[in-house]
Amino acid sequence: MLRFIILTGCLFALSITTCAAGSKQLDLLKSNYKSILLLESNGNDILREELNRIKPETEMSDQVVVELHQRYPFDLKKIAAYLSALSPEGTWADINYQDTKRSGWEPKLHADRILELSKLYYSPSTRYFHSQEVMACIRRALRYWFEAQPRCKNWWYNQIGVPKTLGAAFILLEDHLKPEEKAAAVRVMQASKFGMTGQNKVWLAGNVLIRALLENDEPLVKAARDTIASEIVLGRREGIKNDWSFHQHGSQLQFGNYGLSYVTGMSFFYCLFHGTDFAFDEEQLNILLSLVNNGFRWTIWNRHMDVNALGRQLFHNVQLHKAYGLAFAAVDLGLGKEFSGTTNTLIGHKHFDDSDYAVHRTPHWMASVRMSSNRVIGTELVNEDNLKGYYLGDGATYYYTQGDEYLNIFPFWDWRKIPGVTAYETDAPLPNINRTRSGNRSDLVGGLSNDRQGMAAMELNRDRLKAYKAWVFTDDYVVCMGTGIESDTLLMVTTSIEQCLKKGDLSVWNGREWTAMDGTRKLFAPDLRFFHNQTGYIVLGGDTCIAEAEERTGEWADFMKMYRSAAVKSEVVSLHLQHGIRPRQGGYLYIVFPSSQRSSVDSFDTGQVKVIRNDSIAQVVSFPRQRCCWACVYTPGEISIEERNLAIDVPGIYYLEEDGNGQLSIKREQAFRIIGNAQ
Repeated sequence: MLRFIILTGCLFALSITTCAAGSKQLDLLKSNYKSILLLESNGNDILREELNRIKPETEMSDQVVVELHQRYPFDLKKIAAYLSALSPEGTWADINYQDTKRSGWEPKLHADRILELSKLYYSPSTRYFHSQEVMACIRRALRYWFEAQPRCKNWWYNQIGVPKTLGAAFILLEDHLKPEEKAAAVRVMQASKFGMTGQNKVWLAGNVLIRALLENDEPLVKAARDTIASEIVLGRREGIKNDWSFHQHGSQLQFGNYGLSYVTGMSFFYCLFHGTDFAFDEEQLNILLSLVNNGFRWTIWNRHMDVNALGRQLFHNVQLHKAYGLAFAAVDLGLGKEFSGTTNTLIGHKHFDDSDYAVHRTPHWMASVRMSSNRVIGTELVNEDNLKGYYLGDGATYYYTQGDEYLNIFPFWDWRKIPGVTAYETDAPLPNINRTRSGNRSDLVGGLSNDRQGMAAMELNRDRLKAYKAWVFTDDYVVCMGTGIESDTLLMVTTSIEQCLKKGDLSVWNGREWTAMDGTRKLFAPDLRFFHNQTGYIVLGGDTCIAEAEERTGEWADFMKMYRSAAVKSEVVSLHLQHGIRPRQGGYLYIVFPSSQRSSVDSFDTGQVKVIRNDSIAQVVSFPRQRCCWACVYTPGEISIEERNLAIDVPGIYYLEEDGNGQLSIKREQAFRIIGNAQ
């Protein structure tokens, strides 16, 4: 009997010790959480100074952008307006609480303001520190939300967005919440349950974690932490891919959308769990670091994210906001050396094979191309975001020197002439991506790199339009080829060379001198030469070329419904080729020279680029001075290259070099990933 009592006493003592240890860990998590929210543990002063030079947005939907704006200094004038304008019922008159939009849902602003006021209450840098006026406003605003329980038609706000925002406020305010307020706070957090995949799974688990902290439920905290950590893996259908790209909503590149939310979220959890029993292990941290270094880092040029990496989120200043969101997350993960400055010194060529996406980087410029296939979805239209982006995955090609060549161009785009895309020319509304389901129906899409240079290629096959398109990226220029362009419709078929913001003159070479042009001009290939904003263009093949330098008017609300209707204007430069109506075996050939000078463009010897073949069998380009050759082979068989016959058994992309005897041999190759017609 005595033994039983002693044993029971030992068990009881062990239970007390375990609970005490668990309580200490939860307290440490809460302390970490508050420090992160109040930026006490974040030493990114240089990044914040850079960010503060960007005018804050007034209309926001993306959670990464919302959280990025929380890093701005308090706008005390705006704060004073919040405090004075809050009604006795706890509402603000400038918020439409009856809003039915699925993106940019206005009642979310109410939650954002509660969090902002909660941070303000704990900020010693202003006169509102521990202000009873602020606390009274927070209580009124919370009471309204608890009683009204606003609901959005988009599940994301109800289960993720609002609980994530209010949950952060609840952590800060926990010691001030009355029992009935804390119970109501827990009910808000109960909207989030474990489930789903990829970043949605992480978001939901993060909200469950907040509820567990509020309830001091240590087993639930561990379950939430383990659920979050379970997504730090490679190779699943959604999430981090083996090539270090990121997918969500199926096989779709999502660097700037879900992928960036994943990185910013994981960097937050890394800091939150650091120094506790819940910390990520070394393998998990290495995966996160590799995702940033081997994936995301490729997409940033001069603190701007590549348009091809943005997904459907084509917001105002989005390239800047996404780049800064990544920079803050990278520094939090310990990558300050690579991301604390405005330059990204990464040089080389990478093809993301899981995502049909290629990035080329030199010391002075960057270019990218985004394609789609039976394996990879080109783009999406969700919650009235990206209403006009039907062609974004059809070979969209962008060239960067400064980084801002396309910043905020979206209201002024002809969305059928996205740079690099071959498509129909018509005034008809763009097809709805979700209704037509007309993705690119081809397996013959891919890329190859020799680390420094590379080639990307795709067979385009959608909407009764076919083409074979290829890009070869060198140290100094990009060779763009098209062939086999066919259509049986009565619509003009075009290929867009460029469509960017106008910065200085668009100049045309007349054989003797450069002349500036305005308006629209129709010119005829071959050997047309243009220059604009440090970038040159030589059109060597194709029919009619249309050059435009003009002012355009547009609206953000035309393609992103979260925005209020308002006309904006800007000047645009556009170059595109016309292939005619019902073309048969149409083609094109042009070279783009980013970060160049006019003198180097007008004097360029086109003999440096030798197109050996450009047809539906193969697209082959030789560079005699470099003694190398790039070839995309669509149909297996014997291919003649520089008087040598090569037997190519597998469709794919091949890189060849001359040996000491002047004989070409294959040095690298990448077969197309044939899966059959999946659509």
